[in-house]
Amino acid sequence: MDYESEFAFYRAVQEGDLDTVKRRLTPLGSRHMGTLSQNPVRNLRYHFIISVAMITRFCIENGLSPEYAYTLSDLYIQKADLTDTAEGIQQLHCDMTFDYTRQMRELVKEHTYSRQVVLTLDYIYTHLQEPLTVAAIADAIQLNPNYLSILFKKETGVPVSAYIRKKRIKMAENLLKYSDFSATDISNYLCFSSHSHFIKIFKSETGYTPREYRNRFFRHNWN
Repeated sequence: MDYESEFAFYRAVQEGDLDTVKRRLTPLGSRHMGTLSQNPVRNLRYHFIISVAMITRFCIENGLSPEYAYTLSDLYIQKADLTDTAEGIQQLHCDMTFDYTRQMRELVKEHTYSRQVVLTLDYIYTHLQEPLTVAAIADAIQLNPNYLSILFKKETGVPVSAYIRKKRIKMAENLLKYSDFSATDISNYLCFSSHSHFIKIFKSETGYTPREYRNRFFRHNWN
C-alpha cells in the first residue's frame, strides 16, 4: 500500500466510512512493512501496535474523545499481547479497525472536545510517569493555567487533577494485570507521593487494594 492509499485508509477510519475501510483494509505485513522481529507472530504484534497508534491519532484528530480512544487502544494492545497466533492477530486487527470506524461513524460532532482540551488530554496521557501540574501542562500547550482549569472542567466534567488520578489508576490496573511490577514499583513509576497514598487512592477508585486486585485479575487468570 503506497503512502496515498494508506492515508486514504486512515482517513476512511477517521470519517467512519466503514465500506471504504472494508475495501481498503489489507492484512498486516502486506504494506511493504519492515521486519521488526524475526519471530513472525511478534513481528505482526509490533505492526499491530503501530496500526492501533495511527488509527487512535487519526480518530482523536477528528473528534473522538482522547480518553475513550486511548482506553480502546490499551484494550486492543492487551488483547494482542495475549494472542499467540498470526491468524489471531490478523483477526484482532480487523476487529480493532472496524471498532474504531464504527465509533467514528456514531460520533456526534457537537459533543467533541476543543483543540485545547484534546492537547491537554494527549499531554497527560504521554506524561503520566512524570510529575504533572496544571501549570506545567498549561505551559506546555501555551495556555493560561486558570483558563485551562476552567475549560477542562467545563468540557470533561472533572478537574484536571481528578482526571490525572483516574488515568494513573487505570494504568496501574493494567500494570497489575499484565506485568510483574510490584505495587511499590508501580507507585513510584506513576509518581504517587507515597506507597500508602497509592494504596488509598487505588482502593477508593477500584474497591480493591493493589494486592487484592492483582490476586483477582492477574493475566494468568485470563489464559
